[in-house]
Amino acid sequence: MEIANTKWVAATASMWIDSFIGASYTFGIYSSLLKSSQSYDQSTLNTVSVYKDIGANAGILSGLFYTAVANGRSGNGRFFSGPWLVIFVGLLQWLVGYGFIWMAASGVIEPPPVAVMCLFMFFAGHCQPFFNTAIVVTAIRNFSDYGGTAVGIMKGYLGLSGAILVQMYHIFCEGDPANYLLLLAVVPSIFILTMMPFVRAYDTVIPGHKKYLNGLSSISLIVVTYLMVVILVENVIGMPRSMKICSFTLLVLLLASPLLVAVRAHNEEKERLLSLDFPVTERSTLLDTPKPNVVDVVTTNDMNVLEAICTINFWLLFLAMICGMGSGLATINNIRQVGESLRYSTVQLNSLVSLWSIWSFLGRFGAGYISDAYLHSHGWPRPAFITISLVIMALGHIVMASGLLGSLYIGSLLVGLAYGSQWALMPTITSEIFEILHMGTIFYTIWIASPVGSYIFSVKVIGYFYDKVASEDHSCYGSHCFRTSFVIMAVMSVLGSLISFVLFLRAKKFYATLVAKRILK
Repeated sequence: MEIANTKWVAATASMWIDSFIGASYTFGIYSSLLKSSQSYDQSTLNTVSVYKDIGANAGILSGLFYTAVANGRSGNGRFFSGPWLVIFVGLLQWLVGYGFIWMAASGVIEPPPVAVMCLFMFFAGHCQPFFNTAIVVTAIRNFSDYGGTAVGIMKGYLGLSGAILVQMYHIFCEGDPANYLLLLAVVPSIFILTMMPFVRAYDTVIPGHKKYLNGLSSISLIVVTYLMVVILVENVIGMPRSMKICSFTLLVLLLASPLLVAVRAHNEEKERLLSLDFPVTERSTLLDTPKPNVVDVVTTNDMNVLEAICTINFWLLFLAMICGMGSGLATINNIRQVGESLRYSTVQLNSLVSLWSIWSFLGRFGAGYISDAYLHSHGWPRPAFITISLVIMALGHIVMASGLLGSLYIGSLLVGLAYGSQWALMPTITSEIFEILHMGTIFYTIWIASPVGSYIFSVKVIGYFYDKVASEDHSCYGSHCFRTSFVIMAVMSVLGSLISFVLFLRAKKFYATLVAKRILK
């Protein structure tokens, strides 16, 4: 079908894939099973989880692979090239990683050495850069004028996938983490295999993108609102299994609705193209209203990774991510243990994991949409929003350190929003500062800061201070168990905001130059 070869179907397929690959955000569901079945203490469990984060953020190989196989136009009929190959390599790692973890946790095989478990946890995480590189870079290529909005939507669905997977856990696994690991190994794999051929890059910009991107944004907000209502109902009054099945069926229908937007967008673009009398090569600008032209977005001054590493902007982003993303990852990796220390019920603990996905979605979507709006209307550099997000993250850590009633819900809201916003802002900032050709490699080179920060905060801060106050059976109850750790992470988030503010000051001049250069083009 003709419509299958459009950027709108590519966007829809990307959203669907992102809806089911956020397994790393549900680590809290099976972390206790890993801890008990493998006889880990808290520091060892955190060490294993950090390898998941290292894999999820070490994306240099995925960036290089994307540059090699997918940087040409993939809508030209060449089957053995394009973003789908990058997704396929990620899928193989997904199967190996979660398949092995399920076998170890369920007793199919003997408990492996910690180093072996770390290796397969790395595979389970390392699939993420391949998925993310293929989807995010392709989205920016397909919707370059509104890259922030496009990336916000894609990253938003990735953040939302944790809540979707939790719903599947409740319905199909009935509270059994071992069955959940088996579900992770099988169901998303089949879905990704089906959708990945549709993820293609077209490298053109046609006016009218914003209207239909807003349509996708509206659907995204409807989905997240619906999920929030379902989670609250489950937490407050509970749901029988039949109602859970009905609610999940409706969720699937909502997730399918972006295809309607894709059909309408394709029909309108087809009419516009037929109305053009001659080809035009003029490129639209950041701040001006796009003219009714079809334009090529390939640039000629792209910076490679070695050139990027030699810039101050690279290291400012790197240090900000150590402070911000590191503490955010440490929070989500330990949120279940924090809840257990405060004697939250199992339902409340699962709700925390689901709600984190909601807050992360809102942060990703909101940061992408709002930064686009302020960039187009006021010329605001996107790093300003990283500074704001890190201040919000520091406030969230302080709230969680207080240990007051409801502090974990409020604190996770603030930290989740801030954490999610950085996922949407970082790819777009990278593409604007260093250009698009080597974006995947440069972005994930900067993102190495995230697992570095995660290791520091998870093992050397949270693990150390928790084990210091825990009893001989590695358990601890009370607000004091994690208070010192959250105070330290709050201080580091403030430091990250100061570093990103320096980048903001530098970027004011840079973005003015960038806008002027694109206007001249």
